Amino acid sequence: MPFQITWETRDNALGLEGSVAVLGDGANRLEVWPALGFNAFRWQARGLELLYRHPQFFSERKPTRSGFPILFPFVNRISAGRFVWQGKKYDLPLGDPAQKNAIHGFAFDRPWRIVDEGADTGSAWITGEFHGSKDAPETRSLWPADYRLRVTYRLLDRVLRVEADADNPDTVPLPFGFGYHPYFATAGFGGAQAGVTVATGKFWELKDNLPTGNVLDVDERRDLRHGRRFADLQLDDVMTDLYTFAFDQEERLGLVAVIQHPGGERMMTLWTSEDFRELVLFTPPHREAICLEPYTCTTDAINLSQKSIDAGWRILQPGEHWHGIVEMHVA
Repeated sequence: MPFQITWETRDNALGLEGSVAVLGDGANRLEVWPALGFNAFRWQARGLELLYRHPQFFSERKPTRSGFPILFPFVNRISAGRFVWQGKKYDLPLGDPAQKNAIHGFAFDRPWRIVDEGADTGSAWITGEFHGSKDAPETRSLWPADYRLRVTYRLLDRVLRVEADADNPDTVPLPFGFGYHPYFATAGFGGAQAGVTVATGKFWELKDNLPTGNVLDVDERRDLRHGRRFADLQLDDVMTDLYTFAFDQEERLGLVAVIQHPGGERMMTLWTSEDFRELVLFTPPHREAICLEPYTCTTDAINLSQKSIDAGWRILQPGEHWHGIVEMHVA
């Protein structure tokens, strides 16, 4: 069966438009809900379910607990929702579980517009756009500049490629951080016995989920360089100084993490472009998934940058553009 894209309507209790894009070829399938942050909430490859979806995904507004949430123009937390940029103070709505910090940006729970979709002999794709002044005008006063983000999901045989393009359409500099918060289902890789390997030996020291500014060598609990059983992991950490187990010179992508069945018969590999310098490791309490979250910066990077700490915070000048790629391969 050739790749194609179709649309289905899903009932939901969130008051959102229920159109869901379905990409697939019979053996591979991707489902994307544009109205809820353009979240790719289901990915199947050769019968294997790769993404965890919360049982109340369509009835409770908790989009960062399922699928493939998109985080922009900041990732994770901003301390107390406050920062100063070019002499101006900003106060963001508080949204983390403790209601102490701003969290995960503006794009993860708002409707996106579809600007492109299609299929060819080897893939199907869909592109969504989120433009601050058009799609979330209520956030315009909350951020130093307007922003435009496009994300393309491209489904191939046993591969999901996600490309992001951020632009500054404003007349002033745009500060930003970007990332994803995917929930990779572990059941198909042996559940508690699944092996998890990550290419980093450094992490950000955290206090109350916020970086102190110190980068430390991994201790035994956080050292996944040689593989660890999922059952032994209890993590909510921001890893940094990523290296790669392998590097694709043509695509400029590095292999940074692996989830593997203990018998070795199945694995998923995570590849990222070089700008994704942080990787958050999070084991949700339900233990049905592990989050391997590629970020371009650390948590609270906008405040750390004011202290001359290299936190990965990025700035786009007017008219400038940023491009990043993440790929997942199933073997």
